[in-house]
Amino acid sequence: MRKLAVIGTLLLIIIVTSRSSYAAYPAAFMQGTAGADDKFVTVFGAKIHYIEAGSGPVVILLHGLGGEGSNWAQTIGPLAEKYRVIAPDQIGFGRSDKPFLSYRVGTLVDFLDGFYKEMKIERASLVGNSLGGWTAAAFTLAHPEKVDRLVLVDAAGFALPKDGSDVSIRSLLNPSTREGFRQLLSSLFYNKQLFTSDLAVDTVYARSVQTNAGYTIQRFLEAFVRGEDVLDNRLSGIKQPTLIIWGREDQLTPLAGGERFNKEIAGSQLLVIDKCGHVPQIERAGEFNSALIKFLGGADPR
Repeated sequence: MRKLAVIGTLLLIIIVTSRSSYAAYPAAFMQGTAGADDKFVTVFGAKIHYIEAGSGPVVILLHGLGGEGSNWAQTIGPLAEKYRVIAPDQIGFGRSDKPFLSYRVGTLVDFLDGFYKEMKIERASLVGNSLGGWTAAAFTLAHPEKVDRLVLVDAAGFALPKDGSDVSIRSLLNPSTREGFRQLLSSLFYNKQLFTSDLAVDTVYARSVQTNAGYTIQRFLEAFVRGEDVLDNRLSGIKQPTLIIWGREDQLTPLAGGERFNKEIAGSQLLVIDKCGHVPQIERAGEFNSALIKFLGGADPR
């Protein structure tokens, strides 16, 4: 069955499996990111949590549905050696405020623009996974003068197929049972033995309860089914240098989606990572970081 990937995951289970409490989670994350700071900024009256490290040209990392900035923990440290790296919890997720909005991608684009203004950022490179990739592409179309380079990682954004699969998609992407989380993790990762263990399932389940983003996820899923803010027939407007990174075994957004982004964004490059699912920044961090750093520096990422 075809599935839409609109999720970047709650995950960082390999790094934080021994740190189950909500209070300890940021500290555990910081241990993997030298010089990172844990901060908040107010955007449109809402507190937005973000993690910041390094100095230099700005790179903003955007997580996916149900995720948070710490999904990029294995990327922030390496990037921070040359860049000012900022990984926000997007509005409605993580430790950011969760107002009762009718969330859609346009909401994330507006809040990202407000985040730029509050942080006094004029231009940045955007790196987005899944829903974060959709947001990064939509922001680039809306505010091209504010984006240097664009990196789409197993990105969502195309309209759902008209095959009646939306009910299954909504059930998969907003689980509320241990078995539901196990099925979700199985869809996200190539290495199922590692990422669908009882410990992994329990850790992600607990994190979902703690972050309390179920309402946000449900509103996004409804917007997706309605076809709001889709990228179909719009991508030719992206002129920035663009790298598309895709896990070859992604079950949520199959590789055909990456190939479509590559075809419709003129001059873009597609890098496919073998033995990898929907979140290469976690599952294949070394290969992912190497390609990302090369691309941001203007070199061939392969």
